[in-house]
Amino acid sequence: MVSTEHISTYNLSEEEEKKEILRHYRGLLRALKQKMKPGDKILIRTAFEMAVEAHKTMRRKSGEPYILHPIAVAKICVEEIGLGIRSSICALLHDTVEDTDISLEDIQREFGSEIAKIVDGLTKISNVMDTNTSQQAENFKKILLTLTDDPRVILIKLADRLHNMRTLDSMKREKQLKISSETIYVYAPLAHRMGLYNIKTEMEDLSMKYMETDTYKFIAKKLQETKRDRTRYINDFIKPLKDKLQHAGLEFDIYGRPKSIHSIWTKIKKKGVSFEEVYDLFAIRIIVNAAPEKEKEDCWKVYSIITDEYNPSPERLRDWLSNPKSNGYEALHTTVMGPLGKWVEVQIRTKRMNEIAEKGLAAHWKYKEEKDDESHFDKWFNQIREALSNQESNSLDFLQDFKTSFLAEEIYVYTPKGDVKMLPIGASALDFAFSVHTAVGIKCIGAKVNHKLVPISYVLRSGDQIEIITSAKQKPNSEWLKLVITTKAKAKIKDSLKEEKRQIADLGKSILERKFNAIGAVYNQSNVEELAGFYKNSSSLDLLYDIAVKKNELKELKAFTVHGDKIIAPKVLKVVEEKLESIEVKPLSKKDTELIIFGESSDKILYTLANCCKPIPGDDVFGFVTTGEGLKIHRTNCPNATRLLANHAHRVVKTKWAKNKEISFLTGLKIVGLDDVGVIHKITNLLSGELKVNIAAMTIEANHGVFEGNVKIFVQDKEHLNIVVNKLLGLSGIERVDRYDTEEG
Repeated sequence: MVSTEHISTYNLSEEEEKKEILRHYRGLLRALKQKMKPGDKILIRTAFEMAVEAHKTMRRKSGEPYILHPIAVAKICVEEIGLGIRSSICALLHDTVEDTDISLEDIQREFGSEIAKIVDGLTKISNVMDTNTSQQAENFKKILLTLTDDPRVILIKLADRLHNMRTLDSMKREKQLKISSETIYVYAPLAHRMGLYNIKTEMEDLSMKYMETDTYKFIAKKLQETKRDRTRYINDFIKPLKDKLQHAGLEFDIYGRPKSIHSIWTKIKKKGVSFEEVYDLFAIRIIVNAAPEKEKEDCWKVYSIITDEYNPSPERLRDWLSNPKSNGYEALHTTVMGPLGKWVEVQIRTKRMNEIAEKGLAAHWKYKEEKDDESHFDKWFNQIREALSNQESNSLDFLQDFKTSFLAEEIYVYTPKGDVKMLPIGASALDFAFSVHTAVGIKCIGAKVNHKLVPISYVLRSGDQIEIITSAKQKPNSEWLKLVITTKAKAKIKDSLKEEKRQIADLGKSILERKFNAIGAVYNQSNVEELAGFYKNSSSLDLLYDIAVKKNELKELKAFTVHGDKIIAPKVLKVVEEKLESIEVKPLSKKDTELIIFGESSDKILYTLANCCKPIPGDDVFGFVTTGEGLKIHRTNCPNATRLLANHAHRVVKTKWAKNKEISFLTGLKIVGLDDVGVIHKITNLLSGELKVNIAAMTIEANHGVFEGNVKIFVQDKEHLNIVVNKLLGLSGIERVDRYDTEEG
């Protein structure tokens, strides 16, 4: 975890505050020292004074002067992202146009058009996700559009978000949840794809700190408790390697680095193991100081020395030297069997590769002049530009597509000629076909992967060689959208389907023209839209299509009246419609939305508990206003929480529980243990007999000496559930007891 410089200045006098601001500003100047050219200091000073003056009456929620935030953002840009003078000026001014009297013209006059353009980009996205509807996704799309102008906008935005996450303690709980969920949903993956691994890791950890506080504290405590043993083990592991690497005449750094809390938690969930069973709590990193022309050779030399000393796991070798990731990441990763029978991950890279791994994009540019060819990063950038140029897609779909297409991990596959293509994990043969060319995708009927015939739905793996088979008779259908994950493939399939829909809709147009003639109405765009609105079609194209395929036979058209050139919908139906809408739109009064207490005052407002996570009293929860089903209560660590909080924060309602021992809630437990005689009897005896818990359902499956049981029980609250879990774990032969989230359980 990176240390924060967050200082509460509640108790400082005006004079002390000024000193505090200057101290932070001098820290920024020290960070910039290496990058300063003549005249730069005056520019920075001007930007600093401009920002101080603009923000002089503003405070952060913690009570400290607001100006400390832009200074901190500028410092993150320099120290942790590797940006320079101009980016620092933009960071210092990033909130001025949005929140103060300074205009974009003032900035342009003072610093020129390049800086004004970046600040403008930051201003457009500064209130991202603070507005209603699905504007969060809309705004995220705007953020990415700025990327096509100047990627520094995104980098400064990431620095801004990181500092906000580091200083989230002083925010209200619901604000913490909203900002954390956005961060984990969009900003952390974006930092990852920009190659900013340290920032991505810290963002994930900080989001988890607020969204899953108990788990975060538990893992942090465990890491602290095991630190001494871990350090001793790392030293024992490194010692023989150090000697051999020195003997080989290599110049290097070698050290152990703890894995992030978030990544450890992901492993625990994914593998279904306890903290003690997670083998990679740390990774060994070896950084070689190699001449550019000897980089690969030296990395493989180090690999050879390591695998001479420790046995490698063949399926755990990751070679990003031969095929760097599209965000520029280059390294060799291997997992070897270390002392005491423990698996250890080792990462090998050169100094240059390490700088790109830590500073991402900025370091990529620094080394770019040394290479003439278009890098993977540039190709990735161009793909994003292409995706963004498709303006028609719905913003929420766009956000989801963007995450799967551009923020996911990658695989590399080969064309028949042996060229490498990067695709996101989960990409199909059809995705590959569209990545070659739209015409190839549209006519694709199958593929040969490693010379074997496969369907278009085949999910590709790294290293596959793929040849596409096409047919002139083939055309896309709506099922294809389920078979692809890349933005390009989805957009091109939708375009093709739309074209086909237009052709069918032409038939609907001639039917509607005849029907309009029959009631004496004119066929024009405004009348078609009136009718589409009446039938709740999202567009006139959908209406005409429905008419053509006989889904809509226009039975209600007779009830319309014609007034001049206009058709008017029947009144009676409209009143009913409005009545329904007004009920739906007003689910809660403002007073009720501020605090809802469950239990004693549950009669005050109707709510239902979400089936996706089955909350019980004591769980950390939030209310979510759905369009059709009123208020639903979700756990903050619900599988759907991140998406709901990130996309629809305005519909989130603050909630808390009240004690009420008379109400019980259904929850499910998964029990794993040794299949012993009488194990069911032991469990039911404990639950029904000793603990007096009502059992709603119970299934037990045994498999080669191990049993897995699912039990649905009624408990009063989380405290009660914890007692049940601990008692079950106390039974002999019971290995694990986990609460399950899903409805099926």
